[in-house]
Amino acid sequence: MFPRLNFLKWAGLTIVGAAVMLCALDSAKAATVTMKRLEKSDFGKLPDGSTAHLFTMRNSKGMTVKVTDYGLIITEILVPDKNGKIGDVVLGFDNLDQYLKGHPFFGAIAGRYANRIANAKFSLDGKEYTLAANNGKNHLHGGKVGFDKKLWTATDVSSANEAAVEFKYTSKDMEEGYPGNLAMTVRYTLTDDNALTIDYAATTDKKTVINVTNHSYFNLAGSGDVKDHEIQIEADEYTPVDSELIPTGEIKSVKGTPLDFTSPHKIGERMEQTGLGGYDHNFVLRGGITAKPRLAARVFEPKTGRVMEVSTTEPGVQLYTAIGLNGSIKGVGGVAYPKSGALCLETQHFPDSPNKPNFPSVVLEPGKKFHSVTSFKFSTK
Repeated sequence: MFPRLNFLKWAGLTIVGAAVMLCALDSAKAATVTMKRLEKSDFGKLPDGSTAHLFTMRNSKGMTVKVTDYGLIITEILVPDKNGKIGDVVLGFDNLDQYLKGHPFFGAIAGRYANRIANAKFSLDGKEYTLAANNGKNHLHGGKVGFDKKLWTATDVSSANEAAVEFKYTSKDMEEGYPGNLAMTVRYTLTDDNALTIDYAATTDKKTVINVTNHSYFNLAGSGDVKDHEIQIEADEYTPVDSELIPTGEIKSVKGTPLDFTSPHKIGERMEQTGLGGYDHNFVLRGGITAKPRLAARVFEPKTGRVMEVSTTEPGVQLYTAIGLNGSIKGVGGVAYPKSGALCLETQHFPDSPNKPNFPSVVLEPGKKFHSVTSFKFSTK
């Protein structure tokens, strides 16, 4: 039998302990309930007076993705490094005005046709279509007012376990020279395993061509250049180009070239051997078009330990190492973006496919659905 004093002390401690435990459980439950996976805020006014919005997506692991309904631009991706320090791993601006002044497709969706179309022309069923020549005599990333400069309609489609926002836009018949009313839907989803998935879908009422991608500029170190980033690409072949970066129509092996990333290599290791001072090349991914995303590329930054894995259903990926930057553009926090200050991995069909019948088809017909999925997954090692 316990002495009366010890019994009361034991009972009191038990009650207090239980109360503390219940409070802790209630707090954890409250934190789970109150965590906002998706928040919407104003991002600024467009020239026509309409309002652009910023959508902030968060997961339970501390990753944050910010995207605007103007051009579906990813403005920030915040992920932890190997020490748990959060950092922004994409190039961009913290206000709409800077995007409106012009930029090299930072974080934007490129379409109706991403990459280049030779001589800004293509034919369907014997009819020739003329597009905007906005890259010399060629067409690039959808033209002068492509998907990257459109205000999309947004809907919150988040669930209890993931943040998601769905964007819609209808590109009218002959917009930028493309035939058909193209109804486009793009969904951005952030999951708790630190993956950002972009799901593209489209239908048309007239035969047309389509090739869309996200043009984010990644720097896993958060600043400086990306020459020490190690990259591996799941491609044994690439599409050679002419002096204007238009594919010749050939498909060649990467073996024995500075484009051989079948095993990991530092970006800066062989970049001067390309003749461009860096990379702006389309790689032919193993397996062609797939029903489900498979690994396309893996990037590792040794100082921070950050890893990015890119998976896609697309047959190709364009590696671009920001050879057009020169330090004149300043981004978030006034940081200057230097040459080779980032890398892009643009999952896609091949450049100039409408004029290359031996490339995978980019034709979309009425009654058919275009569907493409790409995922960017972040981790550390």
